[in-house]
Amino acid sequence: MDASNLDIVKTSGEKVKFSMDKLRSSLIRSGADDNLVKQITNTIRDELYQGITTKEIYNRAFALLRKKRSVSASKYKLKKAIYELGPTGFPFEKFVAAILEYSGYHTEVGKIMQGICVKHEIDVFAEKNGHVSIIECKFHSEEGRNCDVKVPLYIHSRYQDVKQQWEKGADKTKIMDHGMVVTNTRFTEDAIIYGNCVGLNLLSWDFPKDNGLKDRIDRLGLYPITVSHLLTFREKAFLLARDIVLCRQLVKDKFFLDHLGIAEIRKNKILDEVGQLCNKKHSVYE
Repeated sequence: MDASNLDIVKTSGEKVKFSMDKLRSSLIRSGADDNLVKQITNTIRDELYQGITTKEIYNRAFALLRKKRSVSASKYKLKKAIYELGPTGFPFEKFVAAILEYSGYHTEVGKIMQGICVKHEIDVFAEKNGHVSIIECKFHSEEGRNCDVKVPLYIHSRYQDVKQQWEKGADKTKIMDHGMVVTNTRFTEDAIIYGNCVGLNLLSWDFPKDNGLKDRIDRLGLYPITVSHLLTFREKAFLLARDIVLCRQLVKDKFFLDHLGIAEIRKNKILDEVGQLCNKKHSVYE
């Protein structure tokens, strides 16, 4: 049977046609070379069957990658790693703030701001070159849950309330000119149309096209520590609780691994892994 005629089942339960191109692209994005991509796609093609789930395909590709190239496997699990930031959504807010920090912004997480009508707790307050943005983070711990139009409607009204109060303030050197919603899943078509209409910036897993969350993380090497498969769940939780959300931060603050009592050989393996993920080589002599 031609693989392109196979129906596969997404996490949401929706059936779609299998795309070898999508699988190939995701493997290339992980850093796998041409030969490895060919090996994995050939293996998976031979194992496909009608009604296979996207989760099964992902797990098989991940296992094959992990066996051949550990760092590529870590990159490949990026989407799952973001879900692993935790059910509360707060680590996701810190993750978004950390990404902005590496793009030159000064950020605050959980800032209380007065609006014209009421006070608001802002997930991420970001400032750069006299321009201020307020960012709301919509984290979903389950796959298949998208942000519909109610989300940007609600966030835009909060943004307008805070913006009107800001413009009444005494400090005229800083301009509040950006409201944004960031989600780890996707926006519905109506949500995107509304965001574009009112000038509310939207950032999701794959929107805007070629500049979504996954693209920015890959391009800047800003991977969350949850991509590591050398760190245990307990160790990741320890690091997240201490605001270490990026691999880059762990490379810089590696003494946290000593606090965890991790043996030297394993510590160096972890630092080599996270160093490659953020395009930095770790030296045992540092």
